[in-house]
Amino acid sequence: MNSTSVFMLGVSSVSFVLSIFGALILGAIATFFVVKIVQKKKVQKAKQDAKLIIDNAQQDAKNIIKEAKLTAQENALNVKTNVENELNARRAELEKLNDRYLKREEFINNKEQTLDNKLENLEKERKEIEAVKKELENGFLTLENEKGKIIAELERVSNLPKEEAKKQLMQEMEDEARHEALQTLKTIEQDTKETANKKATEIVSLAIQKYSADITSESTATTVMLPNEEMKGRLIGREGRNIKAIEQATGVDLIIDDTPEAIVLSSFDPVRREIAKKSIEKLMQDGRIHPGRIEETVNKVSKEIETEMREAGEQAVLEAGVHNIHPELIKLLGRMKYRTSYGQNMLKHSLEVSFMARMMAEELGVDAEIAKRGGLLHDIGKAIDHEVEGTHVSIGVELAKKYKENSKVINCIEAHHGDVEFSCIEAILVQAADVISSSRVGARRETMESYIKRVEKLEEISNSFDGVEKAYAIQAGREIRIIVKPEEIDDAKAMFLAKDIAKKIESEMEYPGQIKVHVIRETRSVEYAK
Repeated sequence: MNSTSVFMLGVSSVSFVLSIFGALILGAIATFFVVKIVQKKKVQKAKQDAKLIIDNAQQDAKNIIKEAKLTAQENALNVKTNVENELNARRAELEKLNDRYLKREEFINNKEQTLDNKLENLEKERKEIEAVKKELENGFLTLENEKGKIIAELERVSNLPKEEAKKQLMQEMEDEARHEALQTLKTIEQDTKETANKKATEIVSLAIQKYSADITSESTATTVMLPNEEMKGRLIGREGRNIKAIEQATGVDLIIDDTPEAIVLSSFDPVRREIAKKSIEKLMQDGRIHPGRIEETVNKVSKEIETEMREAGEQAVLEAGVHNIHPELIKLLGRMKYRTSYGQNMLKHSLEVSFMARMMAEELGVDAEIAKRGGLLHDIGKAIDHEVEGTHVSIGVELAKKYKENSKVINCIEAHHGDVEFSCIEAILVQAADVISSSRVGARRETMESYIKRVEKLEEISNSFDGVEKAYAIQAGREIRIIVKPEEIDDAKAMFLAKDIAKKIESEMEYPGQIKVHVIRETRSVEYAK
C-alpha cells in the first residue's frame, strides 16, 4: 500500500470519528431538551396538584369552621339552658326557704304571744296564790288557837298530859296506817304472785315436759363387795404390805372391818375412790395381788379413768350443744361424772340444768346459748372443790375467768346460789333450773342423821320467834308449817313473821332446793246454847 492510500484511509477514519462525535453531541442536546420538556410538564402537573390540594384544604377548613361555629352555638345554647334551669331551681329553693322562714317567723310570733298569755296568767295565778296563802296563814293562826283550846279541853277531860295523849294518838294512827299498808301490800303481792306464778308455772312445766332425765339419782360406790372372806386377807397381804401398797398408789384409805365380804373405801376425792374401786376389782379378777402388780394395775386404771373422764366431758358438751369450750373445762366436766351431791350425779345434774335453762330461755325470747352454757358450767367448781380452797361457786368463777368465758356465763355461775346480784336474765333461769333439777322427787338423797338434824333445826328456828305456838316440818323438810297464837299475832304480823323466819333459815342452814314457810293463824269462836 502506498502513502496516498494510507493518507486517504487516515482521513476516512478521522471523518468517521468526527461523525460519531457529532452524533453524540446532537443526541445529548436532544436528550437535554427532552428532559427539560418532561420536567416542565411535571412541574406544571405538580402545580396543578398543589392548587387542587390547596383548594380542597381551603374547602375543608371552611367546613370545619362552619361545624365549629355550629357546635359552639349548640354548646352555648346548652350552657344557657342549664344555667337557666339551675337558676330556676335556685329560685324555687329560695322561695321554699322563704316560705319556711315566714312560717317559722309566724310560729315564733304565735309562741311568743302564747308565752305572753301564759306569763300573764301565771302572774294572775301568783297573785291569787298569794291571796290564798294569806288566807291560809290567817286560817292557821285561827286553827292554832282552836288547837290550843282543844288540847287544853282534851287534857282536862282525859286527865292525860299533852305528850302522853299525843303519843297514844300517834301510835293508833301508826297502827292503822301500818294495817292499811299491809292490806294493800298483801293484795298487790297476791295479784303479782298469781300472775307471775301462772306464767312461771307455764314456762317451767313446758321445760320439764320437754326434758325427761333417764337417771334420777346416782351415787358413787364406796363399798366393794368381795367374793369371800379369804379375799380380805389377800388384800391385806403379809404384814399389811398389799393394803399399804393400795393406799399409797391410790391415795384412798381402805377400811376392813367385820362387815362380811365387803370393804369400805374412804377418800374425799371421788376420782381416786373410783380408781381404787376398779383397781381392786381387777386385782380380784386377776388373782395376782402383790405390790408390783398393784402399782401396775393402778397406773393402768388411772389412764382408763382419765380417758373416760375426757370422753364423758366431750359427750356432755355434745349433748348440751355447747361449742368452743376450753379443753381443760371439758376435762373438768368429765371429772364430775364421779362427783355426787346428796346422791345426785353432778354431770347429769349439769346437763339437766343446761337443757331446762335453754328451754326456758327460748320460751322467754332471751339468749338460749348463754343460758345452756351457764347451766352446763354452773357447778364446774365441784370438780376440784376437794383440792382447792373455797366454795364451789368461787372456784367455778375463777375457772371461768381463767379460760375467758363470757361475763354473762360467769354471772350464771356466781349468782346461782344468790351470792351476788343477777346481772342478766339468763343467770336467773340457770338458778331456777338448778332448783328444779335438785329439788324434784328422787333427785337427791341424804343420810338419816343429816335429815333428822335438818328437820330439828327447822323446827328450832321457827319456835325461836315470839308468838309461835308450834312448828312442824313436813314434806321431807321442804316445808315448815307454823301455828301462831292468834291473840298475839294478827294477819299483818303473820306476813312479816313468815318473811323473818325464811330469812333466818336462809342465813343459818344449808339445804338442797328451797323450803316453804307456811304461817297459820286460826281464830275460833265458841259459844254454848243453854
